Amino acid sequence: MELIQAASPAHVAQARELFLEYAASLAFSLCFQGFDEELQTLPGAYAPPGGRLLLAHHAGQAAGCVALRQFENHICEMKRLYVRPVFRGKSLGRMLVDRVIAEARRIGYERMRLDTIESSMQDAIALYRRRGFQEIPAYRENPIAGTLYLELVL
Repeated sequence: MELIQAASPAHVAQARELFLEYAASLAFSLCFQGFDEELQTLPGAYAPPGGRLLLAHHAGQAAGCVALRQFENHICEMKRLYVRPVFRGKSLGRMLVDRVIAEARRIGYERMRLDTIESSMQDAIALYRRRGFQEIPAYRENPIAGTLYLELVL
């Protein structure tokens, strides 16, 4: 398994494809987050120096992704953690989360936040908790019932 920063047009296209698969796997629309614009402008806010768009490759195939963007001074936000179903159960989610946390520290962020849906993302939530994320009050508007807000002190 290889983790890379999506920098080339081909890698950005792979990330876009994974983002679309991620969105299709959800029981709700991401339109409230400006998802269509996010897709059109990739890497957008996920570009260096303050962001990262990471891809996991396995045998030449894009297997998963995760993104990082600045939220406020010294605070970043993890977004779009997704692993294709065929690659699940191989610790790929853990590898992506560990790498994006390391990248956030390298950039100089002090805290990492994320929001997730308690009812449908139990495996991801368990991973976040194992990595030290703690529940916090809502830090942004999210109309989806059962939204959980988490933060990690880096």
